Amino acid sequence: MHIEPRTPTVKNPPEQFAGDVWVEPIVRPHEDGQHATAALVRFAPGARTAWHSHEKGQYLYITQGTARFGTRDGDVIEVQPGQTLYTPPEQEHWHASTDDGFMEHIAFLELGDDPSTATTWKEHVTDDDLRGTTTVDASNA
Repeated sequence: MHIEPRTPTVKNPPEQFAGDVWVEPIVRPHEDGQHATAALVRFAPGARTAWHSHEKGQYLYITQGTARFGTRDGDVIEVQPGQTLYTPPEQEHWHASTDDGFMEHIAFLELGDDPSTATTWKEHVTDDDLRGTTTVDASNA
């Protein structure tokens, strides 16, 4: 057993994010057969990911602010602190903060045998994507 060294916080790349988004790794695999990862991700007001999907799905636990998530069908879901959003394997989606506040979540994801295929990045999210067709408050779902 040992204490993990602190990993520096880094700003995410503009090819995959719009606005300021920082990631602080928490968990990474150490041994053969281990695939779990976790990171604390902080979004400045109005920041968002590009469209993407995860080979094995993803859990996002909201720790601060209101998180907005969208899918290709146009649905937008708002998730509050203390709630967890599950995204199934290969579902294309995006994450964003609201325009008026910071948002923070802990992202949990399992890597496959090839970590480079864990996340597939697509095009940037448009303003129309952010508006969506419906907004559902996950606290009432």
